[in-house]
Amino acid sequence: MFVVERFTLDPIFKNSIRRKTPQFGFGLLGAVVYYRTYSRIKPDGSQEQWADTVIRVVEGTFSILKNWYISHHLPWNERRRQEEAAKMADAIFDMRFLPPGRGLWAMGTEYVYERGGMALQNCGAVDVVKLSDDAAWAMDALMCGVGIGFGVQFNAQMFHKPSEPAITFVVPDDREGWVESLRLLIASYETGSQRVEFDYTQIRPNGVPIRGFGGTASGPDPLKKLHERVRGYLDTYVSGGSIRTRLIADVMNAIGACVVAGNVRRSAEIALGSPHDEDFINLKNYEINPERMEIGWMSNNTVVLSSTEDFKKLPDIAELIRNNGEPGIMNLLNVQKYGRYGEEMPDTGWLCNPCAEQPLESYEVCCLVEVFPTRCESKEKFFEALELAQLYAHAVSLLPTHSERTNAVVARNHRIGESLSGIADWFDNVGATEVISMLRAGYKLIRETNKILAKEAGIPESIRVTTVKPSGTVSQLAGVSPGMHYPAFSRYIRRVRVGENTPIVPLLKDAGVPWEKDVYSDNTLVFEFPVNQGKTRSQNEISMWAKGAMVATLQRHWSDNMVSNTITFSPKTEGHQIEDFLAFYAPFVKTLSLLPHTEEGAYAQMPYEGITLKEYEERAAKIRDIDWATFGGSDGQDSRFCANDSCEV
Repeated sequence: MFVVERFTLDPIFKNSIRRKTPQFGFGLLGAVVYYRTYSRIKPDGSQEQWADTVIRVVEGTFSILKNWYISHHLPWNERRRQEEAAKMADAIFDMRFLPPGRGLWAMGTEYVYERGGMALQNCGAVDVVKLSDDAAWAMDALMCGVGIGFGVQFNAQMFHKPSEPAITFVVPDDREGWVESLRLLIASYETGSQRVEFDYTQIRPNGVPIRGFGGTASGPDPLKKLHERVRGYLDTYVSGGSIRTRLIADVMNAIGACVVAGNVRRSAEIALGSPHDEDFINLKNYEINPERMEIGWMSNNTVVLSSTEDFKKLPDIAELIRNNGEPGIMNLLNVQKYGRYGEEMPDTGWLCNPCAEQPLESYEVCCLVEVFPTRCESKEKFFEALELAQLYAHAVSLLPTHSERTNAVVARNHRIGESLSGIADWFDNVGATEVISMLRAGYKLIRETNKILAKEAGIPESIRVTTVKPSGTVSQLAGVSPGMHYPAFSRYIRRVRVGENTPIVPLLKDAGVPWEKDVYSDNTLVFEFPVNQGKTRSQNEISMWAKGAMVATLQRHWSDNMVSNTITFSPKTEGHQIEDFLAFYAPFVKTLSLLPHTEEGAYAQMPYEGITLKEYEERAAKIRDIDWATFGGSDGQDSRFCANDSCEV
């Protein structure tokens, strides 16, 4: 048991917050995202309403704090903590700040109390030194919903053909059993020991509920496919038919594909390699490597610039970006030298998470949290939200995971990623002068808050405290633009995919939300929600250069970690400028990711489709309110993974 002590909010306060009415963003869309994704079944069998989720999250946060203080024989002031918890509950309820999707879904559950903090973490990374151990850690973290970065360069580890006769491993019906099966398979090639075969009879069939972590089982098929793929990669490598870059990328991408197919909370990957490694550069060149189409989509691929010599590869990188929007760029020189740009603050991280907002050491994990400036009605409320969000992330950093190697890194760094979302809305509604002033004052406050919290808890100050994450469904709850990104359109149809047999479907149909069958997936429906972003300009109204300036501004004035960004560009008018853009901005920021604008109507049922103000008003008028008291029987739906300018992990 990781959390023994429990904290309970004052009953009178809980009754008061249950009487409040939540103000979800984007009309019905924000409410639908909450009930589809984060509302859980309570122990008594009833369905969580927003107040219930807020109470669970806050009580979970303060239970972790209470457990830390009491187990370390530190002073615990119950009255003070009740006041802090009430402020946090109000701020989350009104969505001035929100925990990440991980936290909304898992914080305060028995699963976390019993198994530790891995399910609350957004980010992780691993450098491959011993493939069996490192791949197993990555799979374990991914199955807990943690997005993973990995390097494809590793030392000349020897592999051998396993010997006969084979031994049989009966795979236990749990996360640990799946992970151990992969470790044993790879280890048999590292040692040349007996070949490993697998007995899958203990794995529950497809569709059976998963107790503890929630959701339903996938059956053994995704794991069988993973074993088949990894065995094939290792056989090819041992026979001299593959290189190390391909081996690592193939194994890690196959793990990701297994988790996406087989786990209730899905996650993401990023592969990190050298700009001089042609095999890495061509991992997504499916004309050269057509067999990778099955798994190559699983990771974003980013080149790491670790010396001034590497910057000479920018023209080649620009050409690749023009063609397919990859690779991304990570400037390791800035990552390890600076916090906010220009402020020297050494960091030993050399990897990063899938959306590239957090530098990380191998086996390190990190919790993110978001503040929404445009949901704060005053400067005082904004600064209070910053302090409360810092307290949430601080608490998560105190809770150990089930991995001792991870705990050792986290205990040393206590890295936190306090992010802002709705930044584009903020700039367009307040103006850059005011925003930059607030960014600088906010960063100073967060650093001061972190110092106080660390001293009280008897831990080192966090090596990093601020970031800009891309956001995703969490920003939709609040009704703001995601991270630093401008919306695809000022007014648009937002399409949401929902399982055909999930409990929310009848309510959406009865409310008059337009829907149709998913053309890409069986047993899935696509619902259409109208969204109005107000004064905020659309991506097409902002030049590539202005978006780059936004990254640089946030890296200088706010983020001492990194700034997750997807700089969309027009292939026709800006494609020829990419080399100049990279040469201008890459030396001053930590990460860059560029992607061509997707042409409207490029494929059926796109997530976003621009509409006129008149069409927005007509569509919104036809959708009726939903009585959410009639909703039940849902324990949340899987979050997907990082893609372009959104991230739902």
